[in-house]
Amino acid sequence: MAGTVLERFLADEAATARLGEDLAMALRAGDAIALKGDLGAGKSTLARSLIRALADDANLEVPSPTFTLVQSYETRVPVHHFDLYRLSSPDELDELGLDDALSQGAALIEWPERAADRLPENTLWVELAEHGEGRVARLSGQGPVYERVARSLAMRDFLATAGWGDASRRHFVGDASARSYEIVALANQAPRVLMNSPRLVLGPPVRDGKPYAVIAHTAQSVTAFVAIDRALLAAGVSVPVIHAQDLDQGFLLIEHLGSEGFLGHAGQPIAERYEAAAELLAMMHGKAWPERMEAAPGVFHDVPPFDREAMLIEADLLVDWYVPWITGGPASDALRTGYHQVWNAFLDRLAASEYTLMLRDFHSPNIIWRGERAGLDRLGIVDVQDALIGPAAYDVASLAMDARVTVSPKIERRTVAAYIAARRAAGAFDEAGFAEAYAIMAAQRNSKILGIFVRLEKRDGKPYYLKHLPRIRDYLRRALAHPALASLKEFYMAHGLLEERVP
Repeated sequence: MAGTVLERFLADEAATARLGEDLAMALRAGDAIALKGDLGAGKSTLARSLIRALADDANLEVPSPTFTLVQSYETRVPVHHFDLYRLSSPDELDELGLDDALSQGAALIEWPERAADRLPENTLWVELAEHGEGRVARLSGQGPVYERVARSLAMRDFLATAGWGDASRRHFVGDASARSYEIVALANQAPRVLMNSPRLVLGPPVRDGKPYAVIAHTAQSVTAFVAIDRALLAAGVSVPVIHAQDLDQGFLLIEHLGSEGFLGHAGQPIAERYEAAAELLAMMHGKAWPERMEAAPGVFHDVPPFDREAMLIEADLLVDWYVPWITGGPASDALRTGYHQVWNAFLDRLAASEYTLMLRDFHSPNIIWRGERAGLDRLGIVDVQDALIGPAAYDVASLAMDARVTVSPKIERRTVAAYIAARRAAGAFDEAGFAEAYAIMAAQRNSKILGIFVRLEKRDGKPYYLKHLPRIRDYLRRALAHPALASLKEFYMAHGLLEERVP
């Protein structure tokens, strides 16, 4: 057992069960947790709680694997519960399939001493021992599983400081970043969301000595979320109320806005909801927003601009990832140079368009539908930390050409029309200027997304994003149909960037 040791005093069986939940929230496929302790030390209680938390079933039957030696559960992370008490030789682990279990899920191992040196080097060791009226748990190890568990225990401590230390924790959702969310529940209280937002790890320099995230102005800490959330809330936007925050560690306890998605039951777009979301954008775009927003007394977030550098580095994802995917080789210097020339000309034209606070990913995954409420309060908005000061048309394009949903041209037109009508009703509005900016921003965003979805497959091993490519190409064609974008459309067509091709 190498590495740092964490200790937790467990006053009773409920505290042991909470530790099981804390371990479950940190567990990933490939993790091994070794449970040490004498008979009656609480290993079974800990294991049962961990498995039930993974299954999100407080009443799941979790029999001891003493006689079967291994019991498997198809939970959120498949978990295999080993009891090695009756193991006569470490070699029998091959028969039990420990390596196979770790290749497809996580392993929870009681009596790990019987395995000798057969356990993975980065195994997390949890030793339970009697301590006064209760027990003490000593957790030790090294590597990612230990670091994740240490962070999960810090999240429990954060809950305790907020008066929610006894809450149950259940996985809610993760997103494309390192952020994750849990539902936490406490008797006689409405459930809340525990947000885990570690500081962004910057990648290698990609241009002018700066990492991609710096050039694209991706939020680097939870401070951005808190500041923007508070500003939106004060302006009448239904974002989560923040009940407790730890800006240094990246933990928030926030309001649970609801669980009904923005789409229909079959995942289809509902025109009336898209129109309501467009009206919310119109309300937001009619307000003046500060570029400096307060996250806590004396702690501020400066909202970055969606500047030329950021727009180009995003658009370049098409050249960096999508072009090699469809052609089988890197983009030529001539293509890259021509691409920059044509895009720079269109970005020049954005200078005269309306700029405001843009949320950047204003689309169905980040909108909660609350049909029992009235007006704009029906829309609960999450995931606001990457907001920028940029063209108002961008978020309208993000909504009306929803990247993960097939929005028909008819619903797109209705969505845009609802936005324009709301802006007109509020005062003077440059509809022609908006229409051109909308087309440019839709073309920029969908070019970026073509590259991102290929990158998710090639770099991150997530091939299911490729199924969205035909839709994104269709959106790109719609954007380029605007007469003002004729030269951009000509460039894309000349280089085969709009063709339906399977590499």
